[in-house]
Amino acid sequence: MARRRCCGLVEQEPIFRKFVPDGQMNTGTIIVLVEELEALRLKDLDGMDQVTCAIKMGVSRATFQRILQSARKKMVTSLVNGQTIIIQGGNYMIKNRKFECKDCGHIWEVEPCSEGGKHGYEIPCPQCESMKKIKLAEDGTRHACGGGHGHGHDHESGCCSGHES
Repeated sequence: MARRRCCGLVEQEPIFRKFVPDGQMNTGTIIVLVEELEALRLKDLDGMDQVTCAIKMGVSRATFQRILQSARKKMVTSLVNGQTIIIQGGNYMIKNRKFECKDCGHIWEVEPCSEGGKHGYEIPCPQCESMKKIKLAEDGTRHACGGGHGHGHDHESGCCSGHES
């Protein structure tokens, strides 16, 4: 049985999640995991070396290499065969986890993979223990969407519990 790896850290959720070839009959679908898109962004768009990319994602260099190879193969397969690309799922956590309590106004930050693997939506305000909160952007402003859960998983269990991709 393969060893389960820790979740990869991702800067933000993808804005666009589906890409369909223009003028093409549906020839299939390729699922690209969110952490695979992040690997492509860091390495190919931002031009970072693999060691830096691995550190930013919180995975080993070898794990980063495997994620990147998988992403590249999926993208090329989709482009060559005219397949729809859907970005979803995976084993990842959003890096920024800053919250503002709606009841008392307290602002706090939760480190990825802390709090026993909790996503953020089940973490109460440390000041008043309210569960009513808004996720803030990295600069401390509210997200345009009005907040959100503050999690980046597509699965039920907590961060670093491991899911095979």
